[in-house]
Amino acid sequence: MEVIYTGLRQTPEMIVHAALQEDVQVIGLSILSGAHNAIVPRVLELLRQQGMADVKVVVGGTVPDEDAAELKRQGVAEVFQPGAPLEAVVDLIRAAAVSK
Repeated sequence: MEVIYTGLRQTPEMIVHAALQEDVQVIGLSILSGAHNAIVPRVLELLRQQGMADVKVVVGGTVPDEDAAELKRQGVAEVFQPGAPLEAVVDLIRAAAVSK
């Protein structure tokens, strides 16, 4: 497994561009700013526009339950809130990498 860290404060366009260039299976977004309802839907939209709808998007951070449910409805594979077991994150990413 290879991890590509693009750094802090990346725009959705920058995130999807990097994912396209690196041919990723999973995008992990860590959002502590409360901007998940703006950033994540835009990332999902850009992935669809690039023909990359099969890329799994996982979100971690302080996301209220109702927002997490809405993000999952929009296509996010999983939302990991504070305290989520690391094993759950690893299992989801491994499964996504194997299924591609």
